[in-house]
Amino acid sequence: MTKIRKIFTFLLRLLALAATLSATIVMVTSHDSVNVLNLTFKAKYSNSPAFMYFVIVEAIVSGYNLMILFLASKGSLWRMVIILDVVVALLLTSSMSAALAIAQVGKKGNTHAGWLPICGQVHKFCNHVTGALVAGIIAAALYFLLILYTLYTVLNPLFVVKP
Repeated sequence: MTKIRKIFTFLLRLLALAATLSATIVMVTSHDSVNVLNLTFKAKYSNSPAFMYFVIVEAIVSGYNLMILFLASKGSLWRMVIILDVVVALLLTSSMSAALAIAQVGKKGNTHAGWLPICGQVHKFCNHVTGALVAGIIAAALYFLLILYTLYTVLNPLFVVKP
C-alpha cells in the first residue's frame, strides 16, 4: 500500500512540476507590440511587477519540486516537506491572485481609474498570459490536492478504530 502512495505522490509532484514549468515558460515568452499613431507600444510580462512576481514564484516552485522529486522518501528532511508544501501552495496562491488582478485590468480595463483595456490591441500577449495563468491555477490545485493527500496519509492511522 505504501508503494501506491509513493507512486501517487510522485505523479502529483511530476504534474505540478510540469504545470509550474509551463506557466513560467509561457509567461516569459509573452510579448507583443502594436503601432498606434506611428508610436510602437510593447507589451511584455516584465512591464508588470505582478507578472514578474508570478514568474519568480513559479520558477522557485519548479526548482523546489524538482529537488523534492529526487529526495529520498525516508530521509530526515522529508518531515519538513509537508510544511514546505504548504508554504509553496500559499506562494502559488498569492502570485496567482496578483497576476489575475493585473490580467483582469488588462482585459477589461478600469473605468474608475481611466485605464483602458489592452487585450483588444495585443492579442498574442493576452493569450500567452491567459495560458500561463491557467497552468498556474492547475499547479496550485495540484499542490492543494497533494497537501490534502499527504495530510490524509499522515493522519489516517490516528483515526483507525482498533477492535
